[in-house]
Formats: sequence, C-alpha cells, structure tokens
Amino acid sequence: MKGLLNTFPQHSFLKPFIFSPKTSYNLPVMKVGAGFMYGRLEVGFSRGTKTKCVYLSRDSVVSSEGVVDSDKDKEDEDWKLEFLGELDPLGCQASKKRKKQQNSGLLKDTDGMDWCLRARKVALKSIEARGLSQRMEDLINVKKKKKKRNKKKLVGKVKKVKDFEEDDLDFDLDEGVELEDDDADLKRMVSMLGDGMFQERKEKTMEEFLQRLSQFSGPSDRKKEINLNRAIVEAQTAEEVLEITAEMIMAVGKGLSPSPLSPLNIATALHRIAKNMEKVSMMNTRRLAFARQKEVSMLVGIAMTALPECSAQGISNISWALSKIGGELLYLSEMDRVAEVALTKVEDFNSQNVANVAGAFASMQHSAPDLFSALSKRGSEIIHTFQEQELAQVLWAFASLYETADSLLDALDTVFKNANQLECSLKTKTSYSDEERSNEDSGDLDAEGPLRSPVLSFNRDQLGNIAWSYAVLGQLDRIFFSNVWRTLSHFEEQRLSEQYREDIMFASQAHLVNQCLKLEYPHLRLSLGDNLEEKIARAGKTKRFNQKTTSSFQKEVARLLVSTGLDWVREYVVDGYTVDAVVVDKKIALEIDGPTHFSRNTGMPLGHTMLKRRYIAAAGWNVVSLSHQEWEEIEGSYEQQEYLREILKEHIGEDSSSRSKDE
Repeated sequence: MKGLLNTFPQHSFLKPFIFSPKTSYNLPVMKVGAGFMYGRLEVGFSRGTKTKCVYLSRDSVVSSEGVVDSDKDKEDEDWKLEFLGELDPLGCQASKKRKKQQNSGLLKDTDGMDWCLRARKVALKSIEARGLSQRMEDLINVKKKKKKRNKKKLVGKVKKVKDFEEDDLDFDLDEGVELEDDDADLKRMVSMLGDGMFQERKEKTMEEFLQRLSQFSGPSDRKKEINLNRAIVEAQTAEEVLEITAEMIMAVGKGLSPSPLSPLNIATALHRIAKNMEKVSMMNTRRLAFARQKEVSMLVGIAMTALPECSAQGISNISWALSKIGGELLYLSEMDRVAEVALTKVEDFNSQNVANVAGAFASMQHSAPDLFSALSKRGSEIIHTFQEQELAQVLWAFASLYETADSLLDALDTVFKNANQLECSLKTKTSYSDEERSNEDSGDLDAEGPLRSPVLSFNRDQLGNIAWSYAVLGQLDRIFFSNVWRTLSHFEEQRLSEQYREDIMFASQAHLVNQCLKLEYPHLRLSLGDNLEEKIARAGKTKRFNQKTTSSFQKEVARLLVSTGLDWVREYVVDGYTVDAVVVDKKIALEIDGPTHFSRNTGMPLGHTMLKRRYIAAAGWNVVSLSHQEWEEIEGSYEQQEYLREILKEHIGEDSSSRSKDE
C-alpha cells in the first residue's frame, strides 16, 4: 500500500485545499492569530480511523505552521472564542470542547454585524455571575459626574477635579453621597469663576470696542464726515437715521479708520432722530420702545463719551434730543453727565443753547442746581440776544424746576424798563417746548447774530408762560412782570373759547396769576378787570381738559384718614385749586403728592407744587404735605396711621389725637 501511494506523489484522496472567493464561504474560517488562518476539515473516512490524508500544496494560504499544539496558544484561543460566544463563559464545559454552531442561511450575511451585541451580552452575564453589577453601576455613575466636572473644569480652570479622578474606582454608596455634596459646591464655585471670567472678558471687549469708537482726537477724513452728515440729515424717519448710524458704528468697531463718527455727526444723529419723532407726533409708548433698542443705547453711550469734545451747540442738541426720546422716564445718569459737561462750557452758550438746555432738564423733571445757576448768570450776560420764544422757554424751565434765577430776572428788569419795549402779537407761534432757529443740519451753530433792538413781540401763549413763571418764583413785584401783565391785558377784547385746549391752558395760567396778585400782592393793583377776570375764570375752571383722577395712593391714604377721628372732606376746591382732603372747621388742607410732584433725581418739590402750596397757604389754610416717597418707606397699616397722626398732631390738637388713639 505504501508503495502504491508513493507511485502518485502529487495526488491525494482529497482535493487540495485552496483558499479562493468561490470556496471560502463553504468553510467556517476564522481568524486565530496574526497571519494564520485555521479551518476545521473533516475527512470522508470512517470515524474510527485516525488517518487524515490531506495534501496542502505550497500555493495554499493555510500553512502547516497554523496547527498550534502548545497549551499556552490554546488558552489564548479559548479566551477569544469564549468572548465571542463559541465556548461556555461560565466554565460548565471543557475549555477545549468547542460547540459546533448551526447557522441559518438567512443569517449568513448578518454574522459579522451582530458580534458586538453578542459580545456585550456575554460581558454583562459574566459581570452578573461574578456579583459585580452594583460595583459597575457605582463606577459608571461616578464617571458620568466626572465628565460633567471635567467640562466645568475647562471653563473655570479648577485643578481640584483631578484629585477626584484618581480614587473614583473604590467608591461605594456612602461615598457617593459625599461626592454629590462636594460636587454641588464645586459646581457653584466653577459657575462663579466662569461667570466672573465671562463678565470680565465681556467688559474688556466692550471697553476695547468703545475705545475704538471714542477716538475723536485722532486723524479725520473730512470727506467721509461730510457724507455721513449729509446721509443723516437727508433721512426722513428716525428709523432711517438709526440704521445709517448703526451701520457706521459697526464699521468703526470692525476697524474702519479714521472714523467718520465725529462729535458733530453723533450730536446731529441724535438730534435728527428726535426731530423726526416730533415731526410725526410719535406716541410716548412708541418713543420708549424705540429708546430701548440696542442701537439707540449704543448711540447714546457714544454721545456721552464724545460729550467733552462737542461744541456748545452739540451739547444743546444732545440734551434736547434726550428729552424728546426718553422723556422723564429714561436717561437719569446721562443727564447728570450732560449737566457736568455743560457746566464747563456754559460760557460758550448763546441764547438758544441756554434755552434748549434749560428746557430739556425741565421737561425731564431733572434738577441741576449748579448748572441752572450758571445758566442764569450766562443768560443775564447775553439778555439782549434772546428772542421771544427763547426767553419764554428759559423762564418756564427755571419755574418748573423751582430754581432761582435772580441774576436773569435782574437783567430783564434792567434791559426792559418800559412797557413800550413789549408788543403783543395775535399770531400764535410754536410752544415753549419746540426748538427755534435750530441749525440741526450743520449741528454746530456758533454765531449769535447781530445785536437786536430790545423790543420783544410776544404772542398770547408766551405771555401766559412768562406770567405763570413769575408767579411760581414769587417774583410778581418785578418790573419786567408788570410790563408783561399790562401787555396781557390787551387781550381783553379777544374771545376765549372753552372748546380749545390752548385757550383753556392760557386761561388757567392767567387765572392763577391773577389770584396770586389779589392774595399776595394786592398793593400792586395789577389784578385784571372784572369782565376779563370773569371770562378767564370761567374758561379756566372748565372740566373739559381738566379731568382730575384719583390715584391708588390717594385712595389708600383717604381710607386711613378715618382713623384720625376728624371729619375729612375729599376733593375740596379752593379758588381754582382742588385740595385732596380738608378739615373745614380746623382749616387743615392735606396734599397727597405723588411722584409727579417732585424732581426725579433729587426728590425736591417742583414749581407747580410749590405754587399750589403757597397759594392755599395764602388763602388761610394750614397745608400739610404727604409725599409718596415717605409713605412707601412706612410698612404696615398701624405704622401708617401713626405717621398720619404725627404729621397732623400740631393742627389736630391733643384732645382729638388722644380720642383717635382710644378708638
């Protein structure tokens, strides 16, 4: 037999095993080691014989070296087969006994896809069999917390997190609770550090941005400045002006140099925004919404930075624009800044600048005593240059804020000694709040114009404003006022209608001034004649444009007044003034004054409030004022009742006070 086999050296009982794409799928081939392929072949002889006649040619991929007999290699092979599910992971079977797997033909293509899932299941079963499930859960939970802390560590640069990472593997449940407490503290600390760094970086970026925008003293491009000024002036709406300015601001912030945002253009932009608002009579709610836009806030901030570089006209335009855009609700700190800078340049102001700056502060109910003292002095120096509208506006501003204007009033008495220097015009000019002869296009008016003859031609509303201002300031014995009042008497034949707001406002002012003359200065004998007084009184007392509303503050105080034990009468009329509450028999007049009666920044009473108090006191009443600010500082109904008794004590008397306490 042996000889017979030697006769055919190049043949075998089986076909040579050659690895090719055509036959590989019939063999369960798996990767055992690097560079080796091992296939299990069973020969077609009987199971009893041990002979396996296999001829492996040199061209075959499988080498004879692929048969591994060492125990060490078998152990490595068994571990890998166990991980892939070929052997029993729990050790119930012999490690070398391999299970033959019958795969369905339908699953043939998915064998390579679900091995990861099978491996994961085997790993989980092995963990459960060893009793390590709880330990792995603790380990996984701790690692999740570590990841969150690591993200925070990158933001806050906290090095303490690294100390936790070294000992995390041995944590049990009790240690996990302590970790959560420490983790909460760590998160808070990281958050604080992160917020601080973010805020610091934000402030630094904004500082650099504003520094680029505020470079007003460097080189300039005159052509760019003129083009920007022209574009601002030609814009027809406030939105268009803001859009043009905002685009230029962003361009400068990105590096445009030299910047065309000169102080002149900044002042002009704000002025044109306010002017276009006035042109369309924009409602207050719409103005406030417009003023709160980011672009407007940025423009106002740049204007505050450029304010020291602005001319007198620029300061005038900016202050007037802020009063129109924000009203009495916004720009508190900005107006303080304007007052500070304007005080240093007041010597350069002309009559228009004085009137516009004073009018802006008055319309915003913003007190500035030092500035107004300087404005009064400057106005007295250039009194002969004032036009009628400017003079009426500046006097109204001083009276509204109840600021002293002695030097200005003295100058008026000196320049306008004769009544012939004042004339009366039937034409109605613009009101005191509007600008006149404003050069907003150029934004920088320096010339004051030639000196005019000291003859003024006022209209009816201007005369009413001037007369009311003198009454508020308590200066009805001045020469200039007497000339104004006599000029006003020429309107005796003019018809006053109760259908127009302008007529009602004028009549109310004239009526109050006439009553003050009768009560405080009867010796001057300047009160109006009976016929004109009757017309003015009837028009001034009309309720068509004088509807009085009761605030919640007044209702709350009125409810507590009952506890004083006095017979209070609400809404009592005293010569054209309505007093909030009075005790008629004791002549007590209680004025419940809300926020509109006081300056918004100093809390001092405004001019119209002081005139009412003085007038009611001159009429023989004991005036007691209760301010909204004082009332808000008192908490509790009992404390508020005690406060009412305290301020009324000297007028109520001891008997009434003790009786009210007993009740």
